[in-house]
Amino acid sequence: MSLDLSSAPARPGRPAPDPAEVRDLPPIRREDRGKPLLGRAFEYAKDPFALFRRQWDHYGPVAPISMLGQRWVMLLGPDACEEAFRNKDKAFANGPAWTYLVGPFFDRGLMLLDFEEHHMHRRIMQQAFTRDRLEAYAARMHAPIEAGLAGWAASGGRAGRDRGRDRDFRAYPALKQLTLDVAADIFMGGAEDTTPEQMVEVNRAFIACVQAAAAVVRKDLPLTRWGRGHRGREVLEEFLRHYLPSRRATETDDLFSQLCHIESDEGERFSDEDVVNHMIFLMMAAHDTSTITLSTMLQLLGQHPAWQDRCRAESEALGPRPTLAELEGPESLDLVMKECLRLRAPVPVVLRKVVKDTVVQGVRIPAGTFVTVAPQFAQVMEELWTNPLVFDPERFSPERREDKSHRYAWNPFGGGVHKCLGMYFAGAEVKAVMHHLLRGWEWSVDPGYVAPMNNHSLPFPQDGQPIDLRRTR
Repeated sequence: MSLDLSSAPARPGRPAPDPAEVRDLPPIRREDRGKPLLGRAFEYAKDPFALFRRQWDHYGPVAPISMLGQRWVMLLGPDACEEAFRNKDKAFANGPAWTYLVGPFFDRGLMLLDFEEHHMHRRIMQQAFTRDRLEAYAARMHAPIEAGLAGWAASGGRAGRDRGRDRDFRAYPALKQLTLDVAADIFMGGAEDTTPEQMVEVNRAFIACVQAAAAVVRKDLPLTRWGRGHRGREVLEEFLRHYLPSRRATETDDLFSQLCHIESDEGERFSDEDVVNHMIFLMMAAHDTSTITLSTMLQLLGQHPAWQDRCRAESEALGPRPTLAELEGPESLDLVMKECLRLRAPVPVVLRKVVKDTVVQGVRIPAGTFVTVAPQFAQVMEELWTNPLVFDPERFSPERREDKSHRYAWNPFGGGVHKCLGMYFAGAEVKAVMHHLLRGWEWSVDPGYVAPMNNHSLPFPQDGQPIDLRRTR
């Protein structure tokens, strides 16, 4: 087993609820209330997989849970996730839930909008993610990736035991800086007068905004996570507003400029405030989630050299700067990416607030309830996957397609009207980075290594994820 997701065994499946029977939400058992104020937030941060399984075992697909001083509901399993994502009766709202968690820092980003307003903003933004624009973005990725990896080569030469090698290379922070540089180029057009030191400050600002989600003291006070999040938001706004006039003045092929100029078929356009809000959210979503996926792929390919060699052979068959269509071609890399997204979803849970009484899997959830939808749990359920904790990319092959066991067995990009708009961009970015790594590097990871994950917000390896990295070209 390459990912120690939990020491707890996977639980057997549960019988489907009787659709004619509607039950009230059960009370939280005394032993499940957790710590005062925090509830079971600490348990989630320590081992979300173990918490998912305990909730499933005790309560089933609609599981009450004490979190941050109030009762929430956790939706587990593909059927409960499907009901929340499809949201037929429009009872689940994104905005109030995410606003509670990270609202001041990603205010009015696409994920925080709902219903008609969300539909209108998404309708406009889709124009920035058409096929021809994705092809242009993919073509622009190669230069910043090559520049970033050139820095890795220099690091390996200095820190390694022999030339071009680093036996203790910290992959996660290096990937995070690389994906931020790619985002600055693709989204910002290069941020032409920004220094490397300023980009480091921008990276820190994004980290502060994301990690504010785990704040216990949720007030803008010095030396608190929440306060650092506020300072981070100020840095990001200042950074983007500096470039806004030039992007309004001239339309170019970077995403920032596109958001300034695109309009829907009905002629709707974004205001300056809309552009800044969406850029902050999109840049965070693009580089944080891609970093998590890439770091998981480096770990598991480092622990499974046969798969690394298989992916490398496909990349060697392509040119040094493949097009979007060429990046979509290699089968092995696609299988590996999907398997890594299954084992470690970059966004393991999503939040909703119930704005009117609704029923999920035969359980009534009252209006005003905060809900955690856990697609990650469905992705490691025994009844949906063969040996679910084992790295096995072939499960996504045409012959097996275990992801078809249920429509919501595998949904790392969410579902319904809020399904990730940038999922194809993210896939192209991840494959482009891996393409350059595979053509120029080899790496290995101790087969017994288990990444010590920080789950306070989006999951990441606290030790920086050490790998033995060697330059080959």
